[in-house]
Amino acid sequence: MRTRNALLAAAIAAASLTACAAPDETPKAAQAAVQAGTPKINDGPDQNRIVPAKVDAIAALVPEKIRSTGRLTIGVGAAGAGFPPLAFTATDNKTLIGSEPDIAVAIAGVLGLEPDLENTSWENLFIGLDSGKYDVGASNITVTELRKQTYDFVTYRKDELAFEAKKGVDWTVTGPKDVAGKKIAVGSGTNQEKILVEWSKQDVADGLPAVDIKYYQTNQATYLALGSGQIDAYLGPNPTSAYHVAVAGETQIIGTYSGAGAGLQGKIALTTKKDNGLVQAYKAALDELQKSGDYTKILQRWNLTSEAVDAAEVNPPGLPIDGK
Repeated sequence: MRTRNALLAAAIAAASLTACAAPDETPKAAQAAVQAGTPKINDGPDQNRIVPAKVDAIAALVPEKIRSTGRLTIGVGAAGAGFPPLAFTATDNKTLIGSEPDIAVAIAGVLGLEPDLENTSWENLFIGLDSGKYDVGASNITVTELRKQTYDFVTYRKDELAFEAKKGVDWTVTGPKDVAGKKIAVGSGTNQEKILVEWSKQDVADGLPAVDIKYYQTNQATYLALGSGQIDAYLGPNPTSAYHVAVAGETQIIGTYSGAGAGLQGKIALTTKKDNGLVQAYKAALDELQKSGDYTKILQRWNLTSEAVDAAEVNPPGLPIDGK
C-alpha cells in the first residue's frame, strides 16, 4: 500500500512534466492566493461522492445512442501513480479518486447515467476518445487550438501554476518584482523554470536583483529546503501545491497565475469527440452543478477552489498552435 508521502512525491513528479496541462505555457500577471481553512483530504476508498439527482431537461440533451445505454463511460488518464489531488488511486490501490472523477461522476448524475470510470494512460485516453470508447475525458486536459480541431471542450477549472512557501510567511507573489532577489526552487527543464528565468531577466532589466534560482534532485529535498529556510518558495503546478498544503500542513500558496500566458487564462475542460452531440449536455450539467453549489463543494474537497471558473464555456480560446 502506498503511503501518503509516496503519493505526494508521485504527484509532483507527474505534474512537473506538464503532460496534461499544455507544455508551452507562458506567464500572466500572478494573482495572490494565500489559503486559509485548508480542508483535510480523504484519500481512502470510501469517498461519499456527490451524486446529484437526474435533471430531466438536461438528460434529454444526451444523444439517444448514449442515453439508451444508461451509462457514461469516463476516461481518466491517471494510470500508475496518478496525479493527486486530480486523479489517483486511494489507499486500497484500486479505487480511482480525486477532483476529476468527482466532477465526472456528478455530471453523470445530472444526466441520469451510471458513471463508468476507466483509469487509463494519457495516450490511450485520447485513443479511446477518438474511437468512441470513452464518452468523456476528465483528466486535467487543457484547451488548445490544436486539440479543438479534433475535440469539443467544456471548461470547469483554471489552468494555474503556484508559488508555495513556508506556512506563516507574510509576502505574496503578484509579478516578477516580488521574487527579485528571492531564492526560488523550480524543476529543471520544466515550463516553470522557463517562466522563472524570464521573470529574473525582467527584474534585472528593471534594476532589481535577479532571482536566485535553485534546483534540487528530489521533491523531498525541495521541501526540506523550504522547511529549513534555505529557499523562500517553490514554483510548480497549482494542484500539486494545493495537495501538499492540505496533506503536509506546513506550507501555503502565496501566488498563482495562468499557465496560458499574459493575455489568456488557461482552462481545463471535459473533453469529448468533436461533433458527437454531447458537449451541450455537459455544459448544461456543469451549469446545474454550479447553480446547486455542488461544483464548489467538489473543489473544496480537494483544496482547488482557487481554480474555480465563474461559468462553464464551450470551446473557448485555447493555447495557440504556434505557442505565441
